[in-house]
Amino acid sequence: MVRMILFDVDGVLLSEERYFDASALTVWELVASPRFLGIDASFTTSPDEGEIRAVRRHVFVNDEVLKFVKNRGINANWDMVYLTFAHQLIYALAAIRDHHRELVERILNGDASEKVLQQVGKALEKTSFSLDYATFVTDLEATPAQKHELLNELNRLAEARIGISTSVFGRTSQLWELCRDTFQEWYLGDEKYAFSVNSEIQMLGKNGFLHDEIPIVEPADVRKMLEQLRSAGITLGIGTGRPNIETIEPLTAIQLMDCFEPMRVVTASTVLQAEEVNPAAAPLAKPHPYCYLKGIQGMETPDSEVLATALPLPTAGDILIVGDSLADLMAARAIGCQFAATLTGLSGADARSMFEQHKADYILDNVLGVAGIVLS
Repeated sequence: MVRMILFDVDGVLLSEERYFDASALTVWELVASPRFLGIDASFTTSPDEGEIRAVRRHVFVNDEVLKFVKNRGINANWDMVYLTFAHQLIYALAAIRDHHRELVERILNGDASEKVLQQVGKALEKTSFSLDYATFVTDLEATPAQKHELLNELNRLAEARIGISTSVFGRTSQLWELCRDTFQEWYLGDEKYAFSVNSEIQMLGKNGFLHDEIPIVEPADVRKMLEQLRSAGITLGIGTGRPNIETIEPLTAIQLMDCFEPMRVVTASTVLQAEEVNPAAAPLAKPHPYCYLKGIQGMETPDSEVLATALPLPTAGDILIVGDSLADLMAARAIGCQFAATLTGLSGADARSMFEQHKADYILDNVLGVAGIVLS
């Protein structure tokens, strides 16, 4: 008997495609724009659809980079952007090390301001440096690092490539925050960014993708299923790596948001707030179980209590988590919940073997299969 279901959003209810597009454009801006490294004069804040497709193919190597990080338990687009850009930055620093050691050491000591990145870009003009995104998987596939340990693996790579020991790479850094904020500009666009973040956008001209969300399954069919689940007495919630505005607005637009209990909706905004108050516990993004555990216990439950909860929960066997990624499965396993994998994420049906290998309780063609698990 299932008494509660928590749903991921990306790859379950909404397509991840626009998120991946925004991630690729963010990396492109960080390497190409004069605001940062400035090594590609073709950069624009208003690319057409053909340019977006070309940038994504180039940056993520026909999505091989995305598949690699997701299969290692990385679920947040902010982390994907950071990993991809920081990897190229390491190669850039190696190229200028001999003549600009002080500048290299500034970044490796944590100063990753826009001004410093611009200086790196200027220094690169006198080198033969060129971007090579294909080296990302080659450099990292040998390490067994999973989840956020993969971010820390950049420190090992930096020492090997640059010859300077560092611990600067990780989720709590100025560079990670720069990647996050730049991604938010691309995804939200000029108007929504200022409203949501309460800060002026740094580079105008971005239309945003929030208005261009793509439901995976016909929303009316999903709503019918959710209403049936609620009528059966099942509590419905959300655990997503999206911030508040990127969760609430699109799900409201397709008339699904009101199907979920507000106090069971946990987003990346909740996670970031918890990390700020509890820095020693960070990172708390998936595959850390915090997101789903907070949904199970309710938004009214203090984070101190959530973080102190002994896992696995002895009562979690009647809770179902529905997600499309290894990060979702890892979080469910940590809590002791059942897990239903949907084959509507980045890898599609090809993800079946991965979920079988990790012994997902259920593997579904799409989210509508939840009804067959719970209501049959």
